[in-house]
Order: sequence, then structure tokens, then C-alpha cells
Amino acid sequence: MNTHIMSNEKIYWFIFYNDQLLIEKKNGKYQIPYTPESPIKREMDIPVLNVPVPGHQAKTFRVTKPISVSEQYEWIGLRSSYDYLPQESYKTAGKAFEILHWDKNSRFCPVCGNLMKLKNDITKRCPSCGKELYPAISTAILVLIRKTNSILLVHARNFKGTFNSLVAGFLETGENLEECVAREVMEETQLKIKNISYFGSQSWPYPSGLMVGFIADYESGKIELQDDELSSGAFYTRDNLPELPHKLSLARKMIDWWLEQNSDETK
Repeated sequence: MNTHIMSNEKIYWFIFYNDQLLIEKKNGKYQIPYTPESPIKREMDIPVLNVPVPGHQAKTFRVTKPISVSEQYEWIGLRSSYDYLPQESYKTAGKAFEILHWDKNSRFCPVCGNLMKLKNDITKRCPSCGKELYPAISTAILVLIRKTNSILLVHARNFKGTFNSLVAGFLETGENLEECVAREVMEETQLKIKNISYFGSQSWPYPSGLMVGFIADYESGKIELQDDELSSGAFYTRDNLPELPHKLSLARKMIDWWLEQNSDETK
């Protein structure tokens, strides 16, 4: 891959320290650094990878030590950058982070153990056996369950905050998405659901996921929580909602959609 950079060609630089993204403060706003050369010095032997985006040059790399930056630059968590960056920049930062995660975790061929080589921006090929690898995406479902004028909200034990969200889980081998929805709900709450329908999807680069949202209706059963997964769960009406997920999440978009629908029905 040709990594030569023309000195006068501006490039978007997505630079990470762990999950912290380097952003630039300019004219009272935040943006991704857009310069011909990297705004900070790259460490030896750290690869610079292309981030394929239409119409622009974008590159990404990691630093392995927390580097002090000037007043012009700031480190910020990738999730938190949603509140500071333009939407397109936030989405591209997520793509860059996923590419870095893939590069770090696909160094060796899973067939013969030899060192993998980049074939193009999102493909690696083993020079020994020819095995090719692409960025792996972990698919997870979300499901908003309606019961008369209420919805099911749960608190997962792995949540880092006190907010409640929707039942979620990862797709397993051999099942389709709707089967995954029904299984996860039954496993985590012992509830039977019906009328499963697609809502939407969202890239979730923490570090490499795809969230797929569904709407369903309660059919039968009493809530019995899977103790090792959930710490609480109940049906809530719009008038007694607990703390909700951040606006960046698909779960919140689904809950807001339900609130709008429920509001229309009660007028």
C-alpha cells in the first residue's frame, strides 16, 4: 500500500490513545485535525492506516503513551466526542477506531500462523496460505417491548451508569435476527413476545459492533430476570420513566420514537 503523503495535501487525522480521540479546538468549535502532516509525532513502528471515506483523505494511528498536547488540542473519549464533533466526523472516527481494533487483532493468520499483510484498506492476506481477513462486526439486537401503554426497561449489570435501557444481546450462530430477539427476551426476562418488526440499525464502534433494533409486543409471562445479566427490569409508562440512555444510542432513539407514538395515541 502506498503511504506517501504529498506535503500540501490536507488529511483528516484520527489519532487515538486507547479509546481517547485527539480533537482540535478552533474558533470555539471542535473538529478533527485537518493538516498535511500529523499534528503529533508518530512513534516508531506504529502503522498509519487509511480510513476509506468518500471525497476526503483520512488516516488513523494509535499512540501507546499519553502525549501532552497544546491548548489547541484535547483528548476526549470516542463516545463523548458525539457531543462535540459534527455527526459525519463522529461516524468516521468510529470507523477509524474499528479499523485500528481490527488491525491490532488480526496480526497473524488464523490458519497457518504467519504474519498477515495488508492487501487494501480493509483486507489482509496471508502471504503463505492466501487466507484473507476483513474487519469482523459483532451483531447485537435491541428490542423495545410494548405492553398496553408501557415499555420494558432493564438495567444490565455491565452498564457503567444508572440508566435503564432495552433488552439486548448478541446474535448466535445458526439463528436469524428475529429468532435472536425472541431468545434473548426469553433468556433474560422469561417473557414471550409477538409481532417482532424491524426498527433500524446503528454502527456501534465500541469496539466493533452493529446494533439492530426491533419493536415487539408483550404476549405472556411474568418477569423473571436472568440474575447474572440484569440487576433490574420492569414495565414503565411515559409518566414514570427512569433515567434513559444517552442520545447517541439507538436504544434512546427507539424509546423517543415510542414516546412520540404514545403521545399521539393519548391526544
